[in-house]
Amino acid sequence: MIMKVKKAVIPTAGYGTRMLPITKSLPKEMLPVFDPISRKLKPAIHYVVEEAINSGIEEILIITARGKRAIEDYFDSNPELEHFLKERGKYSELNDIAETQYNASIYFIRQNKPLGLGHAVYLSKKFANDEPFAVMCGDDIFYSKVPVTKQLIEEFEHYKASIISLESVPKEKVVFYGVIEGEEIGENILKVKKIVEKPSIEEAPSNLALNGRFILFPEIFECIKETKPGKNNEIQLTDALSLYIEKFGDVYGKIVEGKRIDVGNLEEWIKWNYHFYMEKEEL
Repeated sequence: MIMKVKKAVIPTAGYGTRMLPITKSLPKEMLPVFDPISRKLKPAIHYVVEEAINSGIEEILIITARGKRAIEDYFDSNPELEHFLKERGKYSELNDIAETQYNASIYFIRQNKPLGLGHAVYLSKKFANDEPFAVMCGDDIFYSKVPVTKQLIEEFEHYKASIISLESVPKEKVVFYGVIEGEEIGENILKVKKIVEKPSIEEAPSNLALNGRFILFPEIFECIKETKPGKNNEIQLTDALSLYIEKFGDVYGKIVEGKRIDVGNLEEWIKWNYHFYMEKEEL
């Protein structure tokens, strides 16, 4: 089996109900987030793809759904717009849209039914082609010195095992996350024993929550196939990971360095856009 992580799967098929009504026609992954370095607005999915490229990923599969065509259009060429900008000498703007044309190969597939993150990942089975691959949730973006996916790949290459990204969350917020029980084996590294999807505060085994980045072996597809619908009648990736631990063994958790923005959370999205817009120095 190839042990280099060169492929990434980005699920973007969710409805974005927390951001309605704007997400009725605009994918939440296309919501603008202010870039404090370039001082420009970019859609959230731009940052996720950029993170993948900067982590050494060469092929990307974006899983979309009905009403998400804007994501495909964003990463496509637009000859008419490019010609318009050249004619008017708007070369700065031309360079801005050139950023969406990456050297990596980007593919798209649709999730036709909202059956959960686990089901969305399962659709990438042929794309993964028996190689380890990254999963990057399209509505979670990070500001970090080292791309979060690269942080995970480095640990994957050391442990030769599946790796999930973690962050500490306030105890009262564990009800919104998949939460792990684990054994600390190194600095910011844990061996995962158990994962609980959106537990009550009393049932939560810790306050270490999954935050949208994974490096997985292809055996996860077998576990997803055997996983029954759980919370919200969806096939949860966390449930499949729990089965993976039972059947195949080691899964590690990395408490990653960086600040995460949940683009699907209205208050958080507004707060961070304001914060970065007002920030005058490079972060």
